[in-house]
Amino acid sequence: MAAASVVRAVGRRSRRLFDIFVAEIPWTVSSKELKEYFSQFGSVQRCQLPFDRDTGFHRRYCWIKFSTPEEVQNVLQKDSHILEGSKLALKQQIRRRRSQRKNPRE
Repeated sequence: MAAASVVRAVGRRSRRLFDIFVAEIPWTVSSKELKEYFSQFGSVQRCQLPFDRDTGFHRRYCWIKFSTPEEVQNVLQKDSHILEGSKLALKQQIRRRRSQRKNPRE
């Protein structure tokens, strides 16, 4: 039981290292297609697209990590991002210092 909570905590921490959270991803879009799409704005270091173990489908959201802050700004400057006819919802991840966190265990 304790091991599972450690894995979840590490997962939450690692998501904070990503630059952009993307939601409303169509079911038919893969992580490879997301990387290809976002690579037009800069070098995509990582794309984390979580899957549901029960259904086998992805959860329609992901985290994207870019090489530089300038690349993140390139993405955010575009008004709308559309993949397979669906508008993606983007949100920049906020990186907080340990001293700024509400919960000291974060």
